[in-house]
Amino acid sequence: MRCTIVHMACDNPISADNQQERLCTTLSSSDLGWYIAGFADGEGSFNVSFRKRKDYRLPWKVSACFNISQKEERILRFIQNHLDCGKIRSRPDGIWYYEVNTLEEIRKYVIPFFRSFPFLSKKKQRDFAIFQSIVALLSSKAHLSEEGIRKILSLRREMNDGGKRKYGELEILNVYKESSETIRQTFRNGVKI
Repeated sequence: MRCTIVHMACDNPISADNQQERLCTTLSSSDLGWYIAGFADGEGSFNVSFRKRKDYRLPWKVSACFNISQKEERILRFIQNHLDCGKIRSRPDGIWYYEVNTLEEIRKYVIPFFRSFPFLSKKKQRDFAIFQSIVALLSSKAHLSEEGIRKILSLRREMNDGGKRKYGELEILNVYKESSETIRQTFRNGVKI
């Protein structure tokens, strides 16, 4: 399978064809895959986030996400079209984000793609391996228990060299202790107080 990418640029869109610059590159599907993997190796990120949710049975919503940020939207549109998933959004400062944050799309498209086109850098290989383990835990509903949350936090600690986190591990786990204490105070000896 071969894919043709055509980029057109023109100083004057109303001008004659001879003033139009045309660049045409033909790449195999494999070459495109390696291009995207290389691009994601440098600019992409695998993340696991925790969001406080009062409307959930448990205090946290746990989400897995693959994203790439870039100033050029067209490159991200190209990646989105090739992976056939995800959303693109922009920030007020002109940065564009391509992100895949539904578990189903991550399992169906992102993980198989990067298994077929592995990363070259050891750091991204490590982050991707950890990300796959966390996605497996999320898929098995492990995040619905405190024990599962502890496993996810332990794995996440090693991703992205620790990275910046909105909520630290202690803050996340303390909510479970607060919930347990509230339940113990509300129900004594199986009787609601």
